[in-house]
Amino acid sequence: MTLVVSEEVREAVRERRPVVALESTIIAHGLPRPRNLQVALELEEAVRQEGAVPATIAVLDGRPRVGLDKEQLERVANEEGIRKLGHRDLALAAARGASGATTVSATALLAALAGVRVFATGGLGGVHRNWTETQDESADLGLLARTRITVVCAGVKSILDVPATLQRLETLGIAVAGYGTERFPGFYLSDSGHPVDWTLDTPQQVAEVMRAQDTLGVPDSALIVANPVPESEQLDPELHARVLADALRACEEEGVRGQAVTPFLLDHLVRHTDGASLSANLAAVRGNVRLAGRIAAAWAGA
Repeated sequence: MTLVVSEEVREAVRERRPVVALESTIIAHGLPRPRNLQVALELEEAVRQEGAVPATIAVLDGRPRVGLDKEQLERVANEEGIRKLGHRDLALAAARGASGATTVSATALLAALAGVRVFATGGLGGVHRNWTETQDESADLGLLARTRITVVCAGVKSILDVPATLQRLETLGIAVAGYGTERFPGFYLSDSGHPVDWTLDTPQQVAEVMRAQDTLGVPDSALIVANPVPESEQLDPELHARVLADALRACEEEGVRGQAVTPFLLDHLVRHTDGASLSANLAAVRGNVRLAGRIAAAWAGA
């Protein structure tokens, strides 16, 4: 039940070469087959093109793995019964011999345990709408508040309460910087409508902040690098607003609650934007992966 790190990732970490962690939920639960495997391979190749080693993370037969080979990626993409695992589920999955794709929280934790400092994903989880009634908040936030890792993302999912999430990030002491922007990205949108306090413009500047975190000895917590999807590839803002409002109404009318809310809303957006939301999501992920590769190279001194 010990952590299994691939030889390629292990050697790169030991030699202080660039490595980028990638989550696996987008492979198992975020995309239809066979496109999911194609995207998984494409994202790994994008990391390599930036001079870094990809470390896709998942749990297979109870063994947490950092760095998957092609056969293991195919299992995550195609095998029935692949669970969705947050960090709280890791010990249970290990003890029960289960297989699962890792969310942001589980990926960040396993990456940090393996010595991988940079992680690329689409959008973070956060505080859900109607929090005062449901107390529904993603486990991502608590885990990132105590894990030293740099997360390149397109902000938080726009189905969430974005201002409440930003406030929660501040309360938890998680550093947030816009990459080349003074606005916090909105996942499908370049601008969520909310500002950020700090802007970083180059991978070298991000690496300098990472080094300062270590030098100052500040408490372990993540650095969020909020990288907006290009305006030319974002979801049309008016379409986004209209379809999201419809999705929230449908969610309430159908009594969807708890963990079922996020997949329900995201699926509604995909179906009612004729796939445009999925295209914007993939554009954001691709951009984040490429930037993460450059940040990892700057961090390694390449």
